[in-house]
Amino acid sequence: MTAVTTRVDAHVKVLDETVVARAKARNIDVLVYAPHFTRLPEIRSRADEFSDDDLLVVPAREVFAGPWHQRRHVLAVGLSDPVPDFISLDAALREFERQDAAVLVPHPELLNVSLTAGDIAAHADRIHAVESYNAKCLPPQNSRSRSIVEGSEKPAFGSSYAHLRRSVGEAWTAFDARIDTETDLVTTFREGHPRNVGHRPGLGHRLQGALEFAHLGWENTWGKLDRILLSGMEATHPKQVAYGGRFDDDFVY
Repeated sequence: MTAVTTRVDAHVKVLDETVVARAKARNIDVLVYAPHFTRLPEIRSRADEFSDDDLLVVPAREVFAGPWHQRRHVLAVGLSDPVPDFISLDAALREFERQDAAVLVPHPELLNVSLTAGDIAAHADRIHAVESYNAKCLPPQNSRSRSIVEGSEKPAFGSSYAHLRRSVGEAWTAFDARIDTETDLVTTFREGHPRNVGHRPGLGHRLQGALEFAHLGWENTWGKLDRILLSGMEATHPKQVAYGGRFDDDFVY
């Protein structure tokens, strides 16, 4: 019997026809779509729109938890109810646990926006995988991520973390399992199924990673300023009426 392998780009921020075509050209079977500051119903609707028989797009949320000066990004796959940004890490993890989501740690110890090795150890029973390779990160950062994964004894995952369309499929997680649905992917992560983390080789891959890292600088300066000055309160702010006041006590910013 032929073994089944499913290649997952486990974290992308962009999604349109160009992204779908690039993912398919790079033999990606599943995209995990988790754009910043976007509520779950909108993410889910867009994921459904771009899924087809050749590519499954799974909705997810990268929640910004903790105070502004020490933000902790946590990626949740398999949410049924919306979870806002700007709440405590404990509150976010508690809500993910209630919903039986798969909880992933993206880009550990990247700047001031990530869980540390200490955070991962403290919440180990609530975490299902830690990122060992992120195409947006520089080589020393990915080396540190691999060390954190080894120290945590948690399963690894990899992603393009694509904020730019051309980055989709630059890195992936290849599971020794068939994944046809969102539930399949959540189960695969939660149960720690065997997997390998890979990425595209060569200079082109390194250059695209450098472009992504440069984009990080724009996103954390002019991008944030634009949202603050022009957009007002984020759609994922816990004070938004859509959350019905459920997270008022957990707001930390």
